Amino acid sequence: MADVGKTPVARNEKTNSEFGYVGIDAILEQMRRKAMKQGFEFNIMVVGQSGLGKSTLMNTLFKSKVSRRSLMTTEEDRIPKTIEIKSISHDIEEKGVRMKLTVIDTPGFGDQINNENCWQPIMKFINAQYEQYLQEEINIERKKRIPDSRVHCCIYFIPPTGHCLRPIDIEFMRHLSKVVNIVPVIAKADTLTLEERDFFKQKIRVDLRANEIDVYPQKEFDEDAEDRIVNEKIREMIPFAVVGSDQEYQVNGKRLLGRKTRWGIVEVENTAHCEFAYLRDLLIRTHMQNIKDITSSIHYEMYRVRRLNENNTQPNGQTAIHANSVPEHEVLSHEM
Repeated sequence: MADVGKTPVARNEKTNSEFGYVGIDAILEQMRRKAMKQGFEFNIMVVGQSGLGKSTLMNTLFKSKVSRRSLMTTEEDRIPKTIEIKSISHDIEEKGVRMKLTVIDTPGFGDQINNENCWQPIMKFINAQYEQYLQEEINIERKKRIPDSRVHCCIYFIPPTGHCLRPIDIEFMRHLSKVVNIVPVIAKADTLTLEERDFFKQKIRVDLRANEIDVYPQKEFDEDAEDRIVNEKIREMIPFAVVGSDQEYQVNGKRLLGRKTRWGIVEVENTAHCEFAYLRDLLIRTHMQNIKDITSSIHYEMYRVRRLNENNTQPNGQTAIHANSVPEHEVLSHEM
């Protein structure tokens, strides 16, 4: 029986949220606390021929010794005879935020006399990580949180020739841009004059368009007008002309990372000297979560759908999904 003297609220009357604080915005703090407890994962691959400063750039990006260089003990290790895949994981913490960073190096890429199909072992590795994640997903009793070893981003190092992309550059990015987010960079950009650098960047953009290579951030994945404006500015900068260094120098009373030359100090984080700061902002400060989202919702999803479709169309009820492995012909055919 209704309480006497209380008038029922009509459907078209104002909601309670207009009469007082409900607390819906507290969901943001709840999400933050949960994320802080779990920590974050970020897996980044570096690809390029020897001597382009891949390890140094990674150390500069994360201000930590995250390269594989410290693990090498012999000269033989430094000169791989075939393409290898080496992963090193580090736990990094900053202001209470924990992140498991995995750097995947590809020593031997582009160093052979015959580099035909040298992208295939890298393609196989990326697909193997998708397969491993898929196997965890389809388990009847799956883990509450699946460990994520998928490659979120691939930094491709272009040598500072000043001319145009080489056939090996075009072949690699044409195949791998279908399965992973690629961010191309011009390595050791301080070896080019500003005019040579601008000309080289223009030539590379022309080559990317001519070969229909979509590098990150891809136009078709812009979510709204605001994203499009921000990402267009980034696309106009690609490839980033970068300089890496883990050496500090005194400049105007400040300790700065840089490279010492006979003409002065090339300051790594000075945007008038190189575009390292823009690359760092893209990978870490503004687009890291978006890079991970595209990996999951686009690249991995394409792989997952294809594999499950193959499984459903197998004759005699045979399964097409093999635990922790990918058949060779399937790995190399993953080009959408």
